[in-house]
Order: sequence, then structure tokens, then C-alpha cells
Amino acid sequence: MPVPIVNLARQHEPLTAELQAAVGRVFAHSGFILGREVADFEAAVARECGVTDAIGVASGSDALLLALHALGIGPGDEVIVPTFTFFSTASAVSRLGATPVFCDICTDTYNIDPVDTAARITARTRAILVVHLYGQMADMTAIMDLAYTHGLPVIEDAAQAIGASLAGAPAGSCGDAGCISFFPTKNLGAAGDGGMVVTSDPVLADMVQLLRGHGARPKYFNRIVGYNSRLDALQAAILGVKLPHAAEWSRRRRANADVYDRELAGVGDLVIPARTPDAYHIFHQYTLATGKRDALLGHLRQAGIGTEVYYPQTLHLQECYSYLHGKRGDCPVAERAAGQVLSIPVFAEMTEDEQAEVIDAIKAFFR
Repeated sequence: MPVPIVNLARQHEPLTAELQAAVGRVFAHSGFILGREVADFEAAVARECGVTDAIGVASGSDALLLALHALGIGPGDEVIVPTFTFFSTASAVSRLGATPVFCDICTDTYNIDPVDTAARITARTRAILVVHLYGQMADMTAIMDLAYTHGLPVIEDAAQAIGASLAGAPAGSCGDAGCISFFPTKNLGAAGDGGMVVTSDPVLADMVQLLRGHGARPKYFNRIVGYNSRLDALQAAILGVKLPHAAEWSRRRRANADVYDRELAGVGDLVIPARTPDAYHIFHQYTLATGKRDALLGHLRQAGIGTEVYYPQTLHLQECYSYLHGKRGDCPVAERAAGQVLSIPVFAEMTEDEQAEVIDAIKAFFR
């Protein structure tokens, strides 16, 4: 039977009445930009992330852009970025005229390698941008020690990691700011784009709030040149309904991951996801690695199994960054991962039969 990579309709069906009521309330007062729904959701996310402030913006990509801008990143600056991540992590740096300096990842978690990060710090480095990939936090202890030594701010790209934690510290609470995405397929997803910057730095929070509304305070009096990047009330209302369920959805994903771990360990040359001690991995993706990735990908797709490759090309080898003269061998761990990883369905609502179908298809490939 076909098994999708994700099925949002199943997630939304039991919440239909609540979602419709929440949207109806917004239409009743017709305050679609910012307002009560956004403020209430911001407060709820701040509590979830263990920070004092949360500022809703238009997307996770914009969250990165505004956080970097608020830190004063600009032309001539360098920001260290893992090369194995979604493009927006680096593009936010580039859009401010700064230079992304790409570093390698850890072999086991695919997260930023603190040792390689340290080797790439120069006199022009102004920040470290950490990504919590696939729903598992990076080694923030090592990164924060490194940042403290060099006097550098740290931004956490927690787009895939709301609800994850490390030694009890929620994603987004360790660095100077955390950036969250509410893209529909995230563990907490909107009905469209949405994002948030979370921080316990009041100066940074104030600057992000100023930037998201054209730099105006009060309205029509522009202190700086900002952006039009606001989380709208409809999305906040929808997310407000879904937030109380997010922890249970992540728990179910972890339960599905447990089954995969048990059934797929030792199958062929498959490498199952590593779990960092003291980390709460929310499994935004369940990502395998194999030297036969492309063949397995074709096999699963032919069987109707939803699979995706996150990500088939490292950022330092992307055409748009050719001016930085990156070459193969610069980040060997990430380059190897880009040729070996694939993600399989792990969504909270998948059935036991569907998961068995995925497992059977993978085992059949390696027989």
C-alpha cells in the first residue's frame, strides 16, 4: 500500500472544529495583522522554549534574517554555517551582504562539528549559526564554550526542532536567539508560512520587533529600514490550537522511531539515526544512511513509499556560492552524507500497518 512521507489531513481532522472556530474568531474581529492571537501565541512559544521573548515573523527564513540583522551582521562580516542544511540558513547571511563560512558536520548526528567550527574562526567572524538538524539539538555545550572564548553570538536555527531539548535546555534557549519555522510539514506547522525569533535578550527582542514592521515606531515614523515580516493572526490562531498537541505528536514520532531502530538495525549497510545522550530528539525526520542510497530511493518510490533526501547537495558546492571557491573535499563528512542519506515516513499519525510496509520494503531491498 502507498505510504506518504507525511499526511497533514490526518493531523487536522480531529482538530477541525477547533481550527474552524479559531479562524472564525479572527474573521469576526477582522484584525488580521498582529493583534491578540499573535501576542497570545508568542507568549505560549516563549514558555515552550524557556525564553522571555518570542517575536512572530513571516517565515523561518525571515526569522534567521531578522535575527542576524538585529545582531548587526552586514558587509565584511563572516558567519560560520554548517554546509549540510537547508539553503535559507546560508541565504540569510548572504542577503545581509555578509559571507557564510561553511563548516563540516559530525559523522553521527549530522549537526555542526564544533572542532571544524573552531578551525574556521577568523578575525572577521561575527557569529556562529547552529542548525539543530532533523529534530536533534547540536552540541550546544561545545559551541557555547567556543563562542564565549571568542566573544561571538550564537544563533540557533531551530526550524526543525521546536520541542527538542539537550540536558533539559529547550531548542532556542541556549544561544543569543533561536529561529523557528512553522512551515506546514514541521512538527508544529501552520496553514502556510510562519516563523518566530525567540530570545531572552531584551535588546535583541526589541530590535527584531522593530525590524519586522518596517523599522517604524510609532507607525509611519521609521527609525531604521526594516522589513514587512509579520506572523498574521490567522496563522497564529491556527498554531495556537495546534501547540498543545505538539508534544504528543513528537512523542508519537519518537515511538515510531523506536520501532524503526529495532527493526532496521543491522539491515544491510543501513546506518540508523544516532541519539545524543541527554538529548530529546523529536524526529522531524527519521534519516537513514546507506551507500546504496539512490537505488534504495528508487526501490521505495516504486513501492509507493514516500521518501525524501534532505539534502542532496552541500551548500559550499551550490552554484550560487561558486564565488566562494568551495571545492570537493572541503567538508568531507557532509559531502559523504549528501550522497548517502534518505528520510522515511515517521509522522505521528502513521499506522502500524503503514510502518510495517515501510520496514518490509526496506528489508526486501537488502535481501
